[in-house]
Amino acid sequence: MTVKLVVLYTHPADPAAFDEHYLGVHGPLVQAIPGLQRFETGRFEGALDGGEHSWYRIAELYFADRSTMDAGFASPEGQATAADYGNIAPAGSRMFVETVDG
Repeated sequence: MTVKLVVLYTHPADPAAFDEHYLGVHGPLVQAIPGLQRFETGRFEGALDGGEHSWYRIAELYFADRSTMDAGFASPEGQATAADYGNIAPAGSRMFVETVDG
């Protein structure tokens, strides 16, 4: 069953520098993870419900199943991606594993 790693990034201190690193360095690292089927990322523009705009960027990484995702992150490419996340993710950023229903 398809699983998706959803990464929510809080607002960085320097959005331009964050985006430059994210799109130029981190994104290519993500795309090299073995077993990755699809990678999407984007910036939030606002909250339609009028609530707090707490997230800056989202990333969605699709894998065939949980074991494929786990193997991908255990690989050297996955470890490099995780290390870079640790370096760039603003405090309060979060990662969730989602089982895709359809």
